[in-house]
Amino acid sequence: MSRCIRSAWSKSLIALSIITSTSSLMAEETDVLQYKDAFNLEFPASMQFINDDTLIYSRQSMDIMTDGRSTKLWQIDLDTGAHTPFLTNEGNIGQATLSPDKSKLAYTRSVDGKSQLFVYHIALQKSVQLTNVDASPRDITWSNDSTQLAFSLFTPKSAKSLFTGMPAKPKGANWADSSRYIDSTRYRADGAGFLPGGFNQIFILPVDGGTPRQLTTGDFPNGGTLSFSKDDEWIFYSSPGNEDYSLNPLGADIFKVNTASGDVKQVTSLMGPESSPKLSPNGKWLAFTHVNDRKLAHQVSTLNVLNLETNDITVLTPSLDRGIGQFEWQDNSKALVFSYEDHGDVKLANVTVSGKLSPIDVSIGGQSFGRPYTSGEFALSEDGDIVYTTASVSTPADIALYRKGKEDKVLTQLNSDALGHLTLASVEAISVKSSIDDLTIDAWVAYPPHFDSSKTYPLILEIHGGPHAAYGPHFSTEIQLMAAQGYVVVWANPRGSSSYGEDFGNLIHHNYPSQDYDDLMDVVDQVIANGSIDEKNLFITGGSGGGTLTAWSIGKTDRFAAAVVAKPVINWMSFTLTADAYPYFSQYWMPQMPWEIADELWQRSPLSLVGNVTTPTMLLTGEADFRTPMSETEQYYQALKLQGVDAAMVRIPGASHGIASRPSRLIQKVGNIVAWFERYKTQEDADK
Repeated sequence: MSRCIRSAWSKSLIALSIITSTSSLMAEETDVLQYKDAFNLEFPASMQFINDDTLIYSRQSMDIMTDGRSTKLWQIDLDTGAHTPFLTNEGNIGQATLSPDKSKLAYTRSVDGKSQLFVYHIALQKSVQLTNVDASPRDITWSNDSTQLAFSLFTPKSAKSLFTGMPAKPKGANWADSSRYIDSTRYRADGAGFLPGGFNQIFILPVDGGTPRQLTTGDFPNGGTLSFSKDDEWIFYSSPGNEDYSLNPLGADIFKVNTASGDVKQVTSLMGPESSPKLSPNGKWLAFTHVNDRKLAHQVSTLNVLNLETNDITVLTPSLDRGIGQFEWQDNSKALVFSYEDHGDVKLANVTVSGKLSPIDVSIGGQSFGRPYTSGEFALSEDGDIVYTTASVSTPADIALYRKGKEDKVLTQLNSDALGHLTLASVEAISVKSSIDDLTIDAWVAYPPHFDSSKTYPLILEIHGGPHAAYGPHFSTEIQLMAAQGYVVVWANPRGSSSYGEDFGNLIHHNYPSQDYDDLMDVVDQVIANGSIDEKNLFITGGSGGGTLTAWSIGKTDRFAAAVVAKPVINWMSFTLTADAYPYFSQYWMPQMPWEIADELWQRSPLSLVGNVTTPTMLLTGEADFRTPMSETEQYYQALKLQGVDAAMVRIPGASHGIASRPSRLIQKVGNIVAWFERYKTQEDADK
């Protein structure tokens, strides 16, 4: 069983949260999580060892003035535990990356509204700006000799225009905006809006200054994880390598580009995408991930190594049946450490270049700000020590140190000030047998602060999106806020969820929603059977795929007093032909093009069940959502109104699919959900 590292104060929180409260109502209102507390939370990211005794990391906090994240660099002395600022006066820092010789740090920050590349000289404690570009440098990577930086940069192409005979506009005239001519397959993206013409290309730049030099070309994106060859003459990267990439969304191979001439050579050509190339320290092996593409909705990746001397490829994780996350080389080039999802957790393992796999007794997580999704990062020292973000139900991530043969040590307590004085929801893990086929379904239940088992409480079922994603026993601001309002909250991983292998994930392949609904109802039944639930006050909500399942559920049952359907798919036909990722959805989530299987798609569309719905339903979606477009929400809202169902629609201005990416939007989201449920809660049964 993996260790769940918690500091002493977070253990105290758990103990307090399961003690029956004897305090007054006023005390209960002031010692639980409040909506404003969403601005007080912090978590670490991007840990890097300066040496075996000193660690730097990005400390991410919420800025109440800008309603966004603020990132500063801090350092930790692993011997003394001293925790001090490292680079905190440079504004909002991004992509901090140490040079191989540990003498310099590359990073980005905004200058006049545009992200620019800087280098901080550690010994001198001075920074120098290296770029003055219009786009944001990404994928920042150091050469092995620490003298050059490679990065990807969006490189625009001239906008196309079909009609060129527009007369000149008189000076001072107020004409309508010009038309936008679009003929590309991928023309808009969630979170980015309508896309300008152009592609990411790879550039190189000397650290002592100069002009970024473009290395790659082509009408397709080049970039992602970059890795210099041992002699710094080549850069490995992943690319589709052809102009029809948009219609083949999982097509990608590994290439290398010469840093002097710009010559490009293809390195791999497996069936399905290869990505994230990372060269071993000795320059002999190239590690990468690969997905054997069979057009399945859920396909796990493998970790592989290419012997650059023989061109032989070894699959290191052929029988793991779990998707590979982050991976890093050990300094001796004999093995890698990697993360993978498993039963709602993210775990670590070590694997040698010959394929011998050894689990590491660590679970990571804590970086999902809103809902309890799997997450987490780690970093390796040259001596093989591991620092990682902790996974806990009671607090967002801290940083912990793993040293083989020693007790793990928690290095930070970033949220003790924000949460240490509060009583949080206690969380219990449960396992449920599906009534369909006895499949084991993992679920977690959060009990309100000051929970009293002699009373009954309203229940919220919160359903994850994806649908091929995973919840787990992780801190969740949204769950904790719901529980603080007096609700028992349950979340689960029904069939189709990731972290249980391909077979489990593909039980809903071309059949979603379906028996995942039954799994969720079985979970609700189990929580009710465990006691303390007011069966007249059952509520249901979820976002994205969870919104789809919420709408499907209220078309199947009237057991819920109210529902909130967030950013859903309502009609598979209209969704597929309006979503930003339509080439993927039409090929991987459907057996044929949507117009060829209209009847089949309709049978799986929640809109087909709207005639059964009597549950009061609120819809909640960002107005800039291009993943599950607002038109899906509007269809369902108008159908509910025509059906005479009590319905409301909440539109979040400017929000894309990730509504909770800004603290105020997270608050709006949870606040509206709880307010809707409060409207329909049976008051006479409260505190019974």
